Amino acid sequence: MIVNLISALKTLAARYGDDFVLTMAPETFFVQNGYQFYGSGPWGGQDPRCGAYLPVIHALRDDLTLLHVQDYNSGPIMGLDDQYHTMGGADFHIAMTDMLLTGFPVARDTSKVFPALRPDQVAIGLPASTHAGNGHTAPAQVNQALDCLTKGTGCGSYQTHGRWLALRGLMTWSINWDRYNGWEFSRNFDAYWP
Repeated sequence: MIVNLISALKTLAARYGDDFVLTMAPETFFVQNGYQFYGSGPWGGQDPRCGAYLPVIHALRDDLTLLHVQDYNSGPIMGLDDQYHTMGGADFHIAMTDMLLTGFPVARDTSKVFPALRPDQVAIGLPASTHAGNGHTAPAQVNQALDCLTKGTGCGSYQTHGRWLALRGLMTWSINWDRYNGWEFSRNFDAYWP
């Protein structure tokens, strides 16, 4: 089934060329969690969906316009520093985004590496308000994460593997909740990328 999805999307990308926009918004379980666990694992006891988006993203990386992994509704995820990071603060967004922009060995197997994406292909997925999902992050914490990833400042204890001025931006799945919350998301982040 995955090969058919990849083939169909490649056909559409070839057909529409530069007018074709391909985005993905998977959860961290299906992407970054693949650093620690992948598929059913060597003994068959893991959740087989773990890291499931990695082959799709990898196969479509040349056609991918934007990947905005949902940094919410997630459990703790291990970052490249081999520490668990919990949603809701700058640290989580820094670690999860660093993984996409650095690349990582799948299930820690250095012979199977998910290569880095380009910064212009990556945005951080956030809920627009506390009502929109678990893992809402206060605007000051989001700005701290953005400053760390783009300017190399305010990173806290996590050491990123680079600075990415071309980071694409932020995504909110829940614009209706932003309106309900007095446009906090839009007001706070619209000016970050002029």
